[in-house]
Amino acid sequence: MLLSSAALAGKVHDLTHRFRSEMAAAGFAVGGDKEHPICPVMLGDARLATQFADKMLEKGIYVVGFSFPVVPKGTARIRVQISAAHSYEDIDRTVEAFTAVGRELGTI
Repeated sequence: MLLSSAALAGKVHDLTHRFRSEMAAAGFAVGGDKEHPICPVMLGDARLATQFADKMLEKGIYVVGFSFPVVPKGTARIRVQISAAHSYEDIDRTVEAFTAVGRELGTI
């Protein structure tokens, strides 16, 4: 499929750009390569990353919190991975959930 058409890769690119730009507009720091579909939402604190991921799951969004020893101390994050299976609506709903949880926990 990937070799016969660039449509899926193009969709992942578009969704990644949408997620990263909307998250930045909401006040989140998203690390990593700007074109890469693995989007680390930087929070810094390990306990906060775990709490944030739990609250996202309560909203129906599965994300993973990473902290030491997986990443260096002080660089805890939420890992979001964009795929071609996602829709624009999925991205928008995810950003809305991040924003709501971010406000609740005082990260934005």
